[in-house]
Amino acid sequence: MSWKNVCEVSQVKEDFPYSATVDGKEIGVYLIDGQFYALEDVCPHAYALLSQGFVDDGKVECPLHEALFDVRTGKCLREPGGRDLHTFPTRVIDDRIQITLIEEE
Repeated sequence: MSWKNVCEVSQVKEDFPYSATVDGKEIGVYLIDGQFYALEDVCPHAYALLSQGFVDDGKVECPLHEALFDVRTGKCLREPGGRDLHTFPTRVIDDRIQITLIEEE
């Protein structure tokens, strides 16, 4: 498994996820209840960065059309999301958040 540095731990806040491009993929990194989660950052319904949406109670709402996704699992909770989001394993090494681009099932 190949791990990639995404950002510093201090760059991710509960209300403000971090958006990054890793190997050509747009990824959002979220902090929920002390845990870091990474998922694809582009809404499948229409191009919008989910990390710019409203985050509350472990869910993120698309800023364009209000699709709702569970940050922990990527599950689409309200349409027009179209499908679940891909999630990616995370770890913290030396205050840096790393992900691997192997999609979790």
